[in-house]
Amino acid sequence: MLRTVTVLSACLTALPALAQAADVVELGPRPFYLIDRMDEGPLKDKLMSCMGQEAKPSLFSIGHRGAPMQFPEHTVESNIAAARMGAGILECDVTFTQDLELVCRHAQNDLHTTTNILATDLADTCVTPFTPASGDAEATAECRTSEITLAQYRTLTPKMDAADKTATTVEAYLGGTADWRTDLYSAEPATIMTHAESIELFKSLGAKFTPELKTPSVDMPFNGFSQEDYAQKLVDEYKAAGIPASDVWLQSFNLEDVLYWIEAEPDFGAQAVYLMDEYNIEGYSPMDPSTWPHTMEELKAMGVNYIAPPTWMLVTTSEDDGIVPSELATAAKAADLEIITWTIERSGPLVRGGGWYYQSIAELTDSDGIMYEYIDALAQDVGVAGIFSDWPATITYYANCMGLE
Repeated sequence: MLRTVTVLSACLTALPALAQAADVVELGPRPFYLIDRMDEGPLKDKLMSCMGQEAKPSLFSIGHRGAPMQFPEHTVESNIAAARMGAGILECDVTFTQDLELVCRHAQNDLHTTTNILATDLADTCVTPFTPASGDAEATAECRTSEITLAQYRTLTPKMDAADKTATTVEAYLGGTADWRTDLYSAEPATIMTHAESIELFKSLGAKFTPELKTPSVDMPFNGFSQEDYAQKLVDEYKAAGIPASDVWLQSFNLEDVLYWIEAEPDFGAQAVYLMDEYNIEGYSPMDPSTWPHTMEELKAMGVNYIAPPTWMLVTTSEDDGIVPSELATAAKAADLEIITWTIERSGPLVRGGGWYYQSIAELTDSDGIMYEYIDALAQDVGVAGIFSDWPATITYYANCMGLE
């Protein structure tokens, strides 16, 4: 634990210098690689015309867990990388420990894929111990933050989010990083964070905040901690840090959390983001309003001002016009809802088809060259207010070129 706290303290001590560095945005070769693969046309010409333009941070560019395409997610290092690529808003997915402290982790039950817990004495706390692959059965494990204290959490070493489900040993199971990601920046231990520490880090980097209240893996209330207590504690940590509500976009897939913030903390609730996972409902289609659990007008009437569907729910294809807004996107704008979307740079090489995030434009997705067409349709035709990315430079370049703040 001592080393983790010491490293974090050193990082936070150096933050004034890091914040200055973040003002000088470095985009690297990735945006230009994508542009090179685009079909010839006005959009490619426009993006090419911005080559050499000095880049600056943009609120349109949102770091999704930092920059996890190459850095271990939710670490100091991942978020510094995202800020240096111009992400104007940074994300801490929030869950809680056994002693009810808020920490940055994508899920309460992901420690077995995002940290080294299985290779430590804390493996005994895992609700599902490591079981090796055997025959057709995959290797399994499940380890939760709610089973360990904050002090124990601090002893863990974060890693790239991955697991080799064919593994027969813990060491092999902790591998499995996708071939289009890298372990290059996790060879030396990255720095794990609490939610409060993320606030201090993001503030010093000059970024704004979009914490997501993760759905608990345990039954609530937990140790006397209710869902409302959980939602309130998240807000209270911003208040304690002196962060204005206007700099915070709270998020949750649970509509009840959003409605709680709207009622109990209206200043923060005004920018609370309802993350939409209606795609899990059988028969749901973003092209068919009759399948939606709530109309866009109903959400607006509840006090919701921001929605955040995944990228594919916001677009469809047209034989004449290529990528065009979906019925959901059109209805959301008609209801005066702001839209944020997720996630660009999470699909690997698009020559493989793009998978889940590109499913509504699968017929057009056969090259990385489609990525900026997708981004452009989301920005210009759908009118999204911001885009999450696992590699923020891609979005920052577009935002700067198009004059988006």
